[in-house]
Amino acid sequence: MRELVLNCPEAAAEALSDALLEAGVLSVSVEDADRDTEAEQPLFGEPGTEPEVQAWQHNRVVALLPDGVDPEHILEAVRVNADLGLDLSHWETREVPDADWVRVTQSQFGPIQVGEKVWIIPSWHRDDQIVPASDDVVTLELDPGLAFGTGSHPTTHLCLEWLSEAMTGSPTLLDYGCGSGILAIAARKLGCGPAWAVDIDPQAVTSTQYNASVNQVQLQAGLPDALPEGDFGVVMANILSNPLKILAPMLCHRVSPGGHLVLSGVLERQAEEVAQAYAPWIAMSVWKARDGWVCLHGQRGR
Repeated sequence: MRELVLNCPEAAAEALSDALLEAGVLSVSVEDADRDTEAEQPLFGEPGTEPEVQAWQHNRVVALLPDGVDPEHILEAVRVNADLGLDLSHWETREVPDADWVRVTQSQFGPIQVGEKVWIIPSWHRDDQIVPASDDVVTLELDPGLAFGTGSHPTTHLCLEWLSEAMTGSPTLLDYGCGSGILAIAARKLGCGPAWAVDIDPQAVTSTQYNASVNQVQLQAGLPDALPEGDFGVVMANILSNPLKILAPMLCHRVSPGGHLVLSGVLERQAEEVAQAYAPWIAMSVWKARDGWVCLHGQRGR
């Protein structure tokens, strides 16, 4: 297969990408044309934010061509159907090497150990016998998917570590913003009682239900409107600082007397601001930090 490569300024990158797709290319990606030079600039700022323009100052637009298609025909269709005001006479093609892309993708996701008790194993490593035999170790079978939560992000690590190190007894649990369901599934395997996993994204709910089935654990998963009244011994939310601040009253009132509130998705510099949002109900403090992120913990009074 071949790729068609063109350069364009920031303002035209999105329109050119759309025009190429309409002309029949298989996919389009946008690269920083100044990458690996002194002029290279980061596109994204702090985690959780998006730039106003989804492109760099100088862009390399790369379109994957169907087999046997003449790139000149693609470019002519772009010229006819889209008024971009661009000079499309300068372009090149490059070969895409044959590869087993499934195997290449899988090679990027190996087993992950979290603390002393938790291992996350992709399905393609299911039979590799990597995990040491121990009654204290739990394994989660989890593949990368549409929902956040493969176990690789520091915030997920922090929450899993809290569950494995600090959770006691068999409390009921609410995982708010469940993504893949990894935290609720881990909590069930680590001995928590009945668990609810909630997310505003229907795909996350579906992903959680599927992953719970694969891991042979029982939990309830649904959209926020499906969450019944009542409180929980542990309420956990691994999202981002702004939604966490907005959700403070609701999350605090979901914690049972004497129960625990665990928050992550918070940068170290945001920790005090998030804690202040929860201060009227539950005093929050940093339980542990990792790679610039923190896990906040608080306990509701009895």
